[in-house]
Amino acid sequence: MAARNVNLVVDQGVDFDATFTIRNTNNSPLNLTGYTAEAKIRKHPAATRFTSFTISFPDRINGVVKVALDDVATSALEGGRYVYDVVLISPNAYRTRPIQGNVLVVPGVT
Repeated sequence: MAARNVNLVVDQGVDFDATFTIRNTNNSPLNLTGYTAEAKIRKHPAATRFTSFTISFPDRINGVVKVALDDVATSALEGGRYVYDVVLISPNAYRTRPIQGNVLVVPGVT
């Protein structure tokens, strides 16, 4: 499964979430039963500092995964460009990266 590029815009100081549907190569939803995931945002791919997204699976059977950052996490991000990815771990520990992209963090005023 090749990574799909999805760019995100995160407003600083407020809650953020994005939902993705993961699909098989035949375009059917991937059943995510038994899967876990991790997702991180970094200033650049080799950066040692990162912020982890909170991951949930609103509809595992239909391949739906959700990433989220609360207002505390987005407040800690400086405005600017970042990169992120989502890594799925199958029940047999096979790791794939179905989603990746750039993130624009927009500074808040309030």
